[in-house]
Amino acid sequence: MSIANQIVVAKFGGTSVADYLAMSRCADIVLANQHTRVVVVSASSGVTNLLVELTQATLEEDRRKQVIKEIASIQYRILDDLGRPEAVAAKIDSVLSQIDNLSEQLILNRSKQIMDELLAQGEQCSSALFAAVLREKGESASAFDVRQVLRTDSHFGKAEPQIETIAHLVEGQLQPLLASQRIVTQGFIGADEHGTTTTLGRGGSDYSAALLAEALKADAVEIWTDVAGIYTTDPRLAPNARPIAEISFNEAAEMATFGAKVLHPATILPAVRQKIQVFVGSSKEPERGGTWIRHQVSNEPVYRAVAVRRDQTLLNLHSLQMLHAQGFLAETFSTLAKHKISVDLITTSEVNVSLTLDKTGSDSAGNGLLSESLLQELSQHCRVRVEDDLALVAIVGNKIASTAGVCRRVFEVLEPHNVRMICQGASPHNLCVLVAESEAAQVVQALHQNLFEG
Repeated sequence: MSIANQIVVAKFGGTSVADYLAMSRCADIVLANQHTRVVVVSASSGVTNLLVELTQATLEEDRRKQVIKEIASIQYRILDDLGRPEAVAAKIDSVLSQIDNLSEQLILNRSKQIMDELLAQGEQCSSALFAAVLREKGESASAFDVRQVLRTDSHFGKAEPQIETIAHLVEGQLQPLLASQRIVTQGFIGADEHGTTTTLGRGGSDYSAALLAEALKADAVEIWTDVAGIYTTDPRLAPNARPIAEISFNEAAEMATFGAKVLHPATILPAVRQKIQVFVGSSKEPERGGTWIRHQVSNEPVYRAVAVRRDQTLLNLHSLQMLHAQGFLAETFSTLAKHKISVDLITTSEVNVSLTLDKTGSDSAGNGLLSESLLQELSQHCRVRVEDDLALVAIVGNKIASTAGVCRRVFEVLEPHNVRMICQGASPHNLCVLVAESEAAQVVQALHQNLFEG
């Protein structure tokens, strides 16, 4: 097997690089596998939220200065534990100065381009610091600016990667470096064709790692987080949730899409394209193992997990134009596409269409999805009603639509609850229900008990 398909890309989230001790643990994980040649890091825990705060129009000057001090404090603590190596200290000082300058620019010019440049600074710090931790342990390692290879469009806040261009740039600029050193680079960020910084949206570091793995034709992507793999549901909601040792790409994609927080929804897509296996484990407890996501698995149960995605919006569209007519849905989806709105679930009747939209899919700075201009445009050809404070609960598994008894087991649990929408049949891997946000935890607990603990 050539070194090209023995490459492992490891991604470490914010809690995994929160401080020096956390980085040191993660460095040991990297050094334990000679094939881990590329490391993708998020900003240290708390930094991205502080940077997002700096983008807010209502931020007062005293608070702006305080936020920058808090960011500096997080980064300088790690730097101090490293012994303040001169080159790394200069890099951190430069980034902090850039944060100050960019946040001042936003006061006069609230452009998404400046926001993306500002939000990218957290990863610049953590990648420089993590590379230094590896070098401290005697490893040849350097920080690499991912913007040199991760090409995107210019949709600031939620940029779309240019897959073919990324592959070409990675082959020419990143891959040649891997034979002689470990590369530490940034998640979440990229650059457009002009070299202007873009971001992939909140949670995009997983996606970055998978995109780089795809371009490198890597053997595996490792997602190191604060939980030991994927569970049958969120253990905070159901104490008897069980870890899953192995899961298929299709099941994992459904779980990521419908709320499993250990994966960014887009992560699976590059892995599926190249059939790259994905591992999810705990950077705090790597000895506990984790979950492997593979193209083929040995066991495909009807019920694999229950996922929940909160903060959902239901968009109800009513129009008599739909009655025995053509083109209404086409016009509706054209309008949504123009405003870059992605629809999750849809149900229709004679004169109504109901769509669910994920507000957690807003851009990096937290801007919402339903703008006034979108609602006004939709209102020109239908009556629009928006419902908030909803949660989407998904039963994920295999052959759900063709297995007798599934609906009975699910609906007997749902009997005490008001269900706003039900979707089943489009995919053999899920059955989804939309319920009130306030009832989501109860619904998940009851479903898990009935499907997995009974």
